Amino acid sequence: MRNIIISLILFLGLAPLRAEVLQLQVKAPDHYVVVPGDTLWGISARFLKDPWKWPEIWGMNREEIENPHLIYPGDVIVLENNGGVPRLRIGGREANGEVNRERETVRLSPGIQSRDLGRAIASIPLTEIGPFLSRTQVVEQKDWETAPQLVAGENDRYILGAGEFGYVADLKESSAVSWDIYKRGRELVDPDTGMPLGIEVDYLGEAKLIKSGSPSKVEITKSVKEIGVGARLLPTVEATLTHFIPHAPEKEIKGRIMSSEGSISEIGQNDIVGINLGGKDGLEMGDVLAVYQSVARRGEISLPPERVGLVLVFRTYDKFAYALVVQSEHSIHVADTVQTP
Repeated sequence: MRNIIISLILFLGLAPLRAEVLQLQVKAPDHYVVVPGDTLWGISARFLKDPWKWPEIWGMNREEIENPHLIYPGDVIVLENNGGVPRLRIGGREANGEVNRERETVRLSPGIQSRDLGRAIASIPLTEIGPFLSRTQVVEQKDWETAPQLVAGENDRYILGAGEFGYVADLKESSAVSWDIYKRGRELVDPDTGMPLGIEVDYLGEAKLIKSGSPSKVEITKSVKEIGVGARLLPTVEATLTHFIPHAPEKEIKGRIMSSEGSISEIGQNDIVGINLGGKDGLEMGDVLAVYQSVARRGEISLPPERVGLVLVFRTYDKFAYALVVQSEHSIHVADTVQTP
């Protein structure tokens, strides 16, 4: 009996450790040559059953997650298994069809990047998230109400296009020269608390300051939608390629999907969703969250929620974030739960 109890204690003590062991894909390659169009998430899924454990298989620390070394087409990623612990490393480059896997190990660590940043592979498909990095914005109600406002067009025009001039109120003399133009979109409200999370604003075009004053004169330099009197101006933020490492949040986080791009009802892989979590909740770019769906009650038995997919956060605000659906076993819906996987 004593031996059984000791064995049980040892088993329970080792169970959490076993749960953390990295699970490789059944047919994980011993090396992989990075090609154009690859993403960190896609490569991670080639090696790991849980792709968000990418930092663990590289042995990365917190600093390396926040400021990762970049990976480029032609790099050779090598899988090693020392003492039963799988590890990845960049082991060389492909040249003339020949793979060199014997080059010294390159750690994924911060440092000066001497190669072209634009050639580095992205974390997730930039074609899917590009507009949300450069055009979509979520602003606080107070910031929207105090933003400079287009009050008139030249020659009393109410609708303006590229090459035309307009007049803007409350555009301070010390403000930026380049501005993006928006109109008010939907108000984001937390489905659980009813508290406002911000306003999702709709990008219309761009303007540059011609002459400061009261009002100031601007020229419309770009128009992608109809620009009408009443539109607001926000300082232009240069779009940059975002490189981050897919990883699980450091703490337990739980929220809900509250919107989908285009208000589609059946959400699937590569669709973009909004969630009622943000930086103030500890969420950051690169965080991977599991999506759970409530299962209909059968008779007197309440079945537990079922995991139906994964989302990867690529842009955060204080109380709200956008995420890309990177995996979906079933259709995902607004109001589904998202939480630390």
